[in-house]
Amino acid sequence: MSHPQRVSIGRTAVPHPLDPLTGAEIAAARAVLASAGLLGDTVRVPMLLPDEPAKDELAAWRPGSPIDRRVDVTLLDTATGAATEVVVSITRGEVLRAERVPNDAPPYGQPQYLFEEYERAEAIAKASPEWRAAMRRRGLEEHIDLALCGPLAPGYTGRADEVGRRVIRSLTFLRYDEEDSPWAHPVEGLIVHIDLTANSVIRVEDEGSVPVPAGHGNYRPEVQGAARTTLKPIEITQPQGPSFAVTGSLVEWENWAMRVDFNAREGLVLHDVTFDGRSVLSRASVPEMVVPYGDTAPGRFWISYFDAGEYLLGKNANHLELGCDCLGVIQYLDGYVADDHGHPVRIPNVICMHEEDYGILWKHTELSGRSDVRRSRRFVVSYFSTIGNYDYGFYWHFYLDGSIEVTAKATGIVFAAAGEPGVPQKHATELAPGVFAPVHQHLFCARLDVAIDGEDNRLVEVDAQRIPMGPDNPFGNAFTWSETTLATESAAQREADTSVARTWAVQSASRTNRVGRPTAYHLVPEPTALLMADPASSVAARAAFATKHLWATQHEAGQIWPAGRYPNAHQGGAGLPAYSAGDRFLDGEDIVLWHTFGLTHFPRPEDWPIMPVDYAGFWFKPYGFLDQNPAMDVPESSQAHGMQDAAGGGCGAACTCGH
Repeated sequence: MSHPQRVSIGRTAVPHPLDPLTGAEIAAARAVLASAGLLGDTVRVPMLLPDEPAKDELAAWRPGSPIDRRVDVTLLDTATGAATEVVVSITRGEVLRAERVPNDAPPYGQPQYLFEEYERAEAIAKASPEWRAAMRRRGLEEHIDLALCGPLAPGYTGRADEVGRRVIRSLTFLRYDEEDSPWAHPVEGLIVHIDLTANSVIRVEDEGSVPVPAGHGNYRPEVQGAARTTLKPIEITQPQGPSFAVTGSLVEWENWAMRVDFNAREGLVLHDVTFDGRSVLSRASVPEMVVPYGDTAPGRFWISYFDAGEYLLGKNANHLELGCDCLGVIQYLDGYVADDHGHPVRIPNVICMHEEDYGILWKHTELSGRSDVRRSRRFVVSYFSTIGNYDYGFYWHFYLDGSIEVTAKATGIVFAAAGEPGVPQKHATELAPGVFAPVHQHLFCARLDVAIDGEDNRLVEVDAQRIPMGPDNPFGNAFTWSETTLATESAAQREADTSVARTWAVQSASRTNRVGRPTAYHLVPEPTALLMADPASSVAARAAFATKHLWATQHEAGQIWPAGRYPNAHQGGAGLPAYSAGDRFLDGEDIVLWHTFGLTHFPRPEDWPIMPVDYAGFWFKPYGFLDQNPAMDVPESSQAHGMQDAAGGGCGAACTCGH
C-alpha cells in the first residue's frame, strides 16, 4: 500500500488570502491580545477563527500582493462571565475592534465551552454534598471515584436561576473499572446544574430509584470476542500516484479546483470551487447541527446540542489514521486551532483527501453486442469530529460528471437512559436490559455560497406536475414540470416534497448554455424529517434553521451561523430568522443557500454497544451548466479487456466488455 502524504494546509511561499490559519499566525494573534492587555489570568479563548477577507478584498487581490491576515476571537473572563469579541490584524500586529458581548440580558447566549470547563464541571459535581448524598441513597457510594459526571449544554429553559448565567448540566454514569464504557450505566434521574462562573452547584435533582443497568456496553475485541477471519484483504493501490495535486491550500483534481480550509468551529471549509475553470461555489461548509431529544424525562427534555455552535466541531476534530479512517493512496492535511489559552494546537492528519472507484460512470451495449463502459471515480475531502458519545464524519464527494455529493456520517455510542427492564417507554427504545435510548434527531445545516458562472444568480423551485386527463392529456399519461422563481428571502423558506420530486435550481442570471437556457446547478434533497419539536418549543426558537429544508439569503459578510454566533443558552431567534428578517430581493443577486438535512433516529438494539454508520446528505448537480456529458473523454479502465496495469494486475477475459 502506498504511503500517505501529509502537508500543513496554507503554507506556501506567498500566502493566499483564503489559506487557513497556521500555528505561527495563531501564536502571533495571541501575542497581540496579550500586549493589548486583553489576556488576564482568568481570561480564556472559547473560539478563535479566521476573519476572512470580504469579497471585494478578494476581487482586488492579485497573486503576490500583500493581504491583511486577521483573526476573529471570542474572549471569556472566567471570573466574571464577561465575554468580548475581538478582531486582530496579524499583519499589522494590532487590535482592530473589541466589543463586549451582551450575554447577561435577553436573548442571552454564551460563548462556546472550554475544554477545561468539562473537567471543572465534573469536579464541582463530584464535590457536591447533594450529589454524594444522592449516590449514597441509591447505594452507589462505592462507585463515586470511577463515576463519570458528563457535562452537557443546558439548552434554554427560562428558569430564573439560570438565565444570563454560564450554566452546564451534569448527568452521572457509572464505570466498574477504568476501561468500562460509562454510557451503559446511566444513573437515571440524577442531574446536577452548575454555574461555571461561580464554580458552584445551582441545584441537584434526584428523582426515582431506577436500578443502574448492570450489563456492559464495551465494544473492544477483548470483550466482544475474537475478530472474524473470513474477510479477505482489499488492497487499493495507485502505482503512479493519485490524480490530484495540492499546492498550499489549492487542490486540483481533473476538472475541479478548490481551496481547502479548516477552522475550529466549522471544521472543513471549501472556497472558490470551480469546474472547468467556471465558478460553482464561493464558499461551502456545514456550519451547524442540532441534536434535539424527544424525551420528556427530567434528564433529557432540555437536550438539544448544537455541536458546532456550543462545542466546536473543528476543535474536536480527529487525528485520522491510514487504514482506519481512510483507505488507499491518501494525502492528509494538518490543521491548527487555538486551545483554551489561545496557544496554537496542531491536529495532524485532520483532513483526508483521496480518490475512490465508484462503479459505472456510463455504459451502453449496442444491438451488435458492442459495449462501451467507463468507470466512475470520485474525489473525496473529509474529516471526523467526536463530540462526547457521538462521532460525525463530513464528506464532500466530487464526481467526474460535475456533480457534488455531501454526506454526513453519524456513528459512536447512542446516548442512554435507564428504565425498568422489559417495560416499554413512549419516547425511548430498550437496547439492552434496562438500557433505553431516547428518540432524537441529527439535523445538519449546509451553507452554500453559490456562484453559478458568477455571483449574479437566481433561485427557482422545480416540481414535477401532473396534468389532468383532458384535451391537454387525452391518454392520461402526460406530466410536466413547473418552475417558480423564489425571488425574496421569505419566499425561499421552503420544504422538500418527494411526491413532486422537488429540487431547487440555482441559475445564472446572465449566462446561458447552447440551447439558450440559463446555466444552472440543482440542489437535490434527500428525504429528511424536519425538526419534530413543537413550533412553540424552546428548541424550535433556537434551531429555527431546522424548521425548513431550504433557506436562501442575500449574501452579507458575517452571516455564517444558521443558529447565530452563540446558540449556547440562547433564547432563540438568532441566525437565519434574523438574517432573513429584511426579506431582501434574491433574483439576480449574490445569494446563499442553507439546506437542512439529517437523520431522525429511533434507536434499535443493533445500534448497541456502538452504532453502525448512518448516512444523510444531498446532491448539487449541474443542470444545463454544461453543454453535454463532461465525462465523454474518460478513458477505459486500466483493467479493461485484460489490459495489465503498471502493477501487473488486470482482470483478463472477465472484462472484455463485449468487443
